[in-house]
Amino acid sequence: MTIRVNRRTALGLGTVATAGTVLGTAVPASAGDETAPATPAQAARRVAASYARQVEEAGGNWQAYVSVADPAGEPVVAVADEPDRRIEAYSVNKIAVAAAVLDKVDRGLLTLDQRVEVTAAIVVTGGDGMFSLDGAYPSFVTLGHVLANLLTVSDDTAVRLCGLVCPAAELNQILRDKGFPNTQVQPVANPNRFFLGTSTPRETHDLLRALVGGTLLSPATTAFVLRQLRAPVAYTDGIRRVMSSTERARIATKAGWFADARHEAGVIFDAAGAPVLTYALFADGQAGADDYGATHPAVEARARMGRRFLAAVDRLTGTGVTHRPAVQRPSNGG
Repeated sequence: MTIRVNRRTALGLGTVATAGTVLGTAVPASAGDETAPATPAQAARRVAASYARQVEEAGGNWQAYVSVADPAGEPVVAVADEPDRRIEAYSVNKIAVAAAVLDKVDRGLLTLDQRVEVTAAIVVTGGDGMFSLDGAYPSFVTLGHVLANLLTVSDDTAVRLCGLVCPAAELNQILRDKGFPNTQVQPVANPNRFFLGTSTPRETHDLLRALVGGTLLSPATTAFVLRQLRAPVAYTDGIRRVMSSTERARIATKAGWFADARHEAGVIFDAAGAPVLTYALFADGQAGADDYGATHPAVEARARMGRRFLAAVDRLTGTGVTHRPAVQRPSNGG
């Protein structure tokens, strides 16, 4: 259940914290109009102002949690807009699904090169992704291929293929054991299938922080996830839209869309590859429920936020584990 974000909420009045973005605080006209902030607190205020402006323009319902890394201590909270409201996360929860599967890889119960069968019965006809386009079944793919499709093009059939190796009950238990009781898939009658379920902005944010901090998965499987979420083929309509290819490589992101909901969560890294900003943005109730493209009001709002978020932290140094992006060069075949 969600509530409509009004101007009071969007400007940070009544939220847990929005880095000082309250009435009477100067709000810059544009993130590009001023020198990039030099401190995490300044950056957080810039991020909060951008969020408030875009939420007000897009309308609808928003829940979010955004923080800026601070080398001096805990991250500075920039936006906390109903951060503990449990909501349908849709495909943003594919990160959590991948984390549970890769936890089994880390424990030696699965391998990325083991094969799974793609049957006609398991394909989500007309769903997002690649498997529904094949038109030739059965086929076999590796688990690594399944997860790459899950995290880049957000393949719906890949969810069912993950369920073959990590049933819903086991998946939820893995997430609970890792400290994410609200980030849970929704079981159905078939134990190997599930709907993508729920999360909260704070838990999605914290799961991402755990991922880049190296406490969620092993270094090898962490690198695998981030390689997918930062890939050129990964989602570019929202936060990464108005950016160069080099800038896009600094952002690991995953979007989720269904009905009138348009969500996105991810991490911005500094130039050296250390995480510097983490965001979980959940939105629904805007106009254009049938528009799943880049012109949806919430998606356009996130595109503007992305450009401003990156500018806000561009002079800052991230904290924790460094994750350098993989070198991506176009190929002409051959």
